[in-house]
Amino acid sequence: MKFRDDVKKIKALADENRLAIMLLLQGGEKCGCILLEELNITQPTLSHHMRLLCDSGLVTGRKEGKWMRYSISPEGAVAFRKMIESYVRYDVSGTECVTDCAACGCSQHWPE
Repeated sequence: MKFRDDVKKIKALADENRLAIMLLLQGGEKCGCILLEELNITQPTLSHHMRLLCDSGLVTGRKEGKWMRYSISPEGAVAFRKMIESYVRYDVSGTECVTDCAACGCSQHWPE
């Protein structure tokens, strides 16, 4: 298993500022200057948080002039969701599902 990579992704979200950043990015790509204003943090602090989020694969960044623009990585979000699902499967019926519950779509394991 790739526990080290999984821990890196989980730690990326284990901070209130990074969670706030993820919520802000749900509305689409944002310039670092907008994130600074919304979060009321310093530029070095924002850079630290964005480095962790980008390194985790959840966020991508692109340079535009002197500013960075950030967005949620669709691929990173899907990979993160699959990673979390692999750890928190729960069988509510008392029997084990022998397949990937998210893939098989059985509602008793993954209620909508």
